Amino acid sequence: MRRRLPALAAVTTALVLLLAGCSGEGGGTDANGTIRLSFQSLAWQKESVDANKQLVREWNAAHPDVQVDYVQGSWDNVHDQLLTSFEGGEAPDIIHDASDDLADFAYGGYLADLRTLLPGRLTEDIPQQSWATTTFGDGVYGVPFLQEPKVLIANKKILESSGVRIPTPEKPWSWPEFRRVTEKLTKKGTYGVAWPLKEPVSVTLNLGLSAGGQLFHRGADGKVTIRSEEGDRVMPGTVRDQVNSDRSAARSALGMGGSDTLPGFFGGKYAMVPLGFSYRQQVVEQAPEGFEWTVLPTPAGSGGLAQGVSPQTLSVAEDSPHKKEAARFIDFLLRPPNMVRLARGDWMLPTGTEALADPALHTEENGWATGTALARSLRPAPAQSVRGYPEWKDKVATPALQEYYSGAIDTEELRERLVDDGNRVLARYQR
Repeated sequence: MRRRLPALAAVTTALVLLLAGCSGEGGGTDANGTIRLSFQSLAWQKESVDANKQLVREWNAAHPDVQVDYVQGSWDNVHDQLLTSFEGGEAPDIIHDASDDLADFAYGGYLADLRTLLPGRLTEDIPQQSWATTTFGDGVYGVPFLQEPKVLIANKKILESSGVRIPTPEKPWSWPEFRRVTEKLTKKGTYGVAWPLKEPVSVTLNLGLSAGGQLFHRGADGKVTIRSEEGDRVMPGTVRDQVNSDRSAARSALGMGGSDTLPGFFGGKYAMVPLGFSYRQQVVEQAPEGFEWTVLPTPAGSGGLAQGVSPQTLSVAEDSPHKKEAARFIDFLLRPPNMVRLARGDWMLPTGTEALADPALHTEENGWATGTALARSLRPAPAQSVRGYPEWKDKVATPALQEYYSGAIDTEELRERLVDDGNRVLARYQR
């Protein structure tokens, strides 16, 4: 998952990288023969930054011959910032990013293929479905280590007083049941749900997997085409009906980001909000005293609780003169106890099976157990490795879905725009 911070942070990051020297040619070893690695971290929450910095200190204390310099990066404009550093020969040795940002760097030759660099312990601990998010062509260009499912964060008092069935990961709501529940939760002054869909594409694609939706289909020739099938229409159709037919979803929330919905949620305007798992931290920090909330699984369909994710990743720069040492540091950083520390710091889930089994991630407090139960259902985001996806997303899918959810266009016009216009976009990238 990517985080958006003010644009100034991107400028600051670029300056920090220049001052730090990163891993430019000839800068990997100091005068004493000590190998120096630069680690650009995108951690931004205090708990997460503290965890990353503490792990760097622990590594440095135990490895005097290989020292790691922590470089604070930013999620804001990280793609452009990394591209500039790659082309300028000043890329960090160890790179924190997200799997959906790696394709251009992997195909462009900027990232090292990690297949021969990582120990078996690490490759075997992370499930293949997670490795699929960082595999491009025949190579593996990042280690997926943190992932974030979507969950329903609900007002516990409103939910319990309504008498509706409370879903669990073992018995979730179906999409039709979810629609009925939001109708029942809607009262004067309260909507059953608020869908923050300022950026609607990834939410639509990722939750669409639960109903068997895929949208992107790769043929035997390796080329991708877009098809809209029945499963692709379940999630967006439900949201559109909630907003326009049932009036159980707040229309005003469609243009909001996740954080924008929290004041209304705390004030009882929305009974539930679908949000990323890490938003629980904001709820803990910002909720008024006495506010009771709970974490529920998102609705399930023919695909069960499946949903797409783009994990956070750690990669090694192809130009790094010390790839083996960089991979050793990644292995240290992602040992199961350390992966748990990173996950708790970011309020996300680890990808590693041993870390995921840690009792600290299975407590009922703050919904940890619910999120952990969803981990086995997480899949690579549908457009993970599709060339031309960014253009399709920005020029075709985002405006089409915004109009569809608001009721301005119908299902058939949405299909035509996503599929017909979309395939014309993808064709240019697959000639």
